[in-house]
Amino acid sequence: MGAHVSLGSEQLAASARADLAAAYRLLAHFKMDDSIFTHISAKAGVGEQFLINSYGTRFDEVKASELVTIDIDGTVLDDPRGHGINAAGFVIHSAIHGARPEIGCVLHTHTVAGVAVACMEEGLLPMNQWSLQFHDRIAYHDFEGIAVNLEERARLVADLGTHKAMILRNHGLLTCGRTVGEAFVLMHNLERACQAQVAALGTGRPIRLPPREIADLTARQYETWDDLHAASGAVDPEWAAFLRLTRAVAPDFEH
Repeated sequence: MGAHVSLGSEQLAASARADLAAAYRLLAHFKMDDSIFTHISAKAGVGEQFLINSYGTRFDEVKASELVTIDIDGTVLDDPRGHGINAAGFVIHSAIHGARPEIGCVLHTHTVAGVAVACMEEGLLPMNQWSLQFHDRIAYHDFEGIAVNLEERARLVADLGTHKAMILRNHGLLTCGRTVGEAFVLMHNLERACQAQVAALGTGRPIRLPPREIADLTARQYETWDDLHAASGAVDPEWAAFLRLTRAVAPDFEH
């Protein structure tokens, strides 16, 4: 899901900056943050430069004007707060931005439900409508310790392949998209799928999974959802709704 908006390069960069700050605030609002850790990154609109949060900033504090600009080699190009970036954030995000030029945003979380599913041998189960969006469309990457080893980037990229969602085993969740909005909506759904799985398994009752053909159908329906709603125009209506929420609960995010 998530349509493209036709903008000039400067407008596109400004829009990505505001959208990225909004995504940070939304993760905080939905309690999907982890102190000052985990990250969301977005292309800065210039070559292989991308934006990421300043190290030490809580997600509920992130502002568009304070995002750090770095290049694919980790060189800090603009750091308004002067606090640098998290090394693990650079490794994970630079790997995907460098290998997947079509990806505009990479989002990574450590939530209780996400980490719980990441610790399960079977990973994400095709249990419900949320999880079926990722049926046969989610990657897995084995835990290698805190992600500060540059050599891990090649393995991350190889495991992700062409997918837009990945479970980092024993670690957390990752989504990516053409836009910040697409990556956020994917994570919002993936997180709820994990919460539902943990809740259902926690009851101790037998689990009913839909038939394989229904799982396949539902996954395909998610992939064609935008086509069914083409009349909505160039703006992604779900992300627009999330932006309205952000302006209501965190009106200073665009500053």
